[in-house]
Amino acid sequence: MSKIMIGKYEGTIYEEGTGYTGAISLGFSADGKRIRIKRKARTKTEVKDKLIAAVKDLESGVRSPENYTVRNAVEDWFATGLKKQSESTISKLKTLAGKHVLPQIGKARISKLRADDVDKWLEGLTGTLATGTLVAVHSILKRAIRHAQARDLASRNVAELVITPKGRTGRPSKALTLPQASALLSAAKTSPLHAYVVVSLTTGIRTEEARALRWDHVVTWVPQLKAWRPVLEAGFDHKRFAIYVWRADRVGGDTKTRRSRRSLELPNEAVSALREHRTRQAALQLKAGTRWQDTGLVFCTGTGTALDAHNVRRSFRAIVKKANLEGDWVPRELRHSFVSIMSDNDVPIETIADLVGHAGARVTEQVYRHQLKPVITAGAGTMNKVLGKKSKSA
Repeated sequence: MSKIMIGKYEGTIYEEGTGYTGAISLGFSADGKRIRIKRKARTKTEVKDKLIAAVKDLESGVRSPENYTVRNAVEDWFATGLKKQSESTISKLKTLAGKHVLPQIGKARISKLRADDVDKWLEGLTGTLATGTLVAVHSILKRAIRHAQARDLASRNVAELVITPKGRTGRPSKALTLPQASALLSAAKTSPLHAYVVVSLTTGIRTEEARALRWDHVVTWVPQLKAWRPVLEAGFDHKRFAIYVWRADRVGGDTKTRRSRRSLELPNEAVSALREHRTRQAALQLKAGTRWQDTGLVFCTGTGTALDAHNVRRSFRAIVKKANLEGDWVPRELRHSFVSIMSDNDVPIETIADLVGHAGARVTEQVYRHQLKPVITAGAGTMNKVLGKKSKSA
């Protein structure tokens, strides 16, 4: 056994098993027990280096155990670092971490993790993940280590030093043609998701807004009162109906932006679908009895609870299959289809932006540029006419 001094701390290094163990005394705890830091290695030099690193972390306030891993950091982050996130968001993050973070880099010790390790890990995912997903999994690592830093379990965040690489090209969103939309609506008539599909397609609301729509935000115009009243109070025996899109399936229930709060008048087909939907929902409520939860949601499960996004996608795929539509289609593309149909029928882009709840036409152009009909043709058309006349008179 040999004694050493590392800074102001006294320690010892001694043989143990097939290598060496080093220990530094930090004094005594309140209950009289000795506090020590231990490190093991094959040689005395390696042990001493580990003890020096441990003292450095100690003096900087870091108290991370030598075997504290990426997995430990991620699990700690999930346990206490996501208090303001929704259950669906946490579930999505856990799925990503379970598939792409923990299996590949979870065993790495935080104290030994280097930027090169993170680079290599991310580069290995570029062939299978889209850029957006790569950004998400990289964010999980950065946020987990940041959470560990805040609790003095990590000295630095090397994940912050790495630039997320580009992944494979994701599938661009697409829009239904009018014949395809008609086929989809016809196929949806026998589905519990019928009204959901009709309202989404004919109003352009987001999927998260549709899932959060409440009956007290479905209103009808009552001429006698000269006011909009909730449809469950005034009934469906009226001519004009609308929905207030004031909330979404998000943390806190708020819409994506303030401009997303909007009132949309409903077309006749949406009104008919909602009328039938309400009748079916009342029957489900009677059937569920005491199991029914009065959430007030328009679109809900057989017991009144909120619809899960995954279950909506699964039911939507069944409708797409019944409609004999080629390719993969997801519910959010009903919104893209709405924009496309509006554009094809010469609705001004400024009006479309208001309908879909964008801050302005520029956002609509950026997000739905593939669905918007080319309209910047006036300049070329005018020049053709002007130059044509000039040629004739020359």
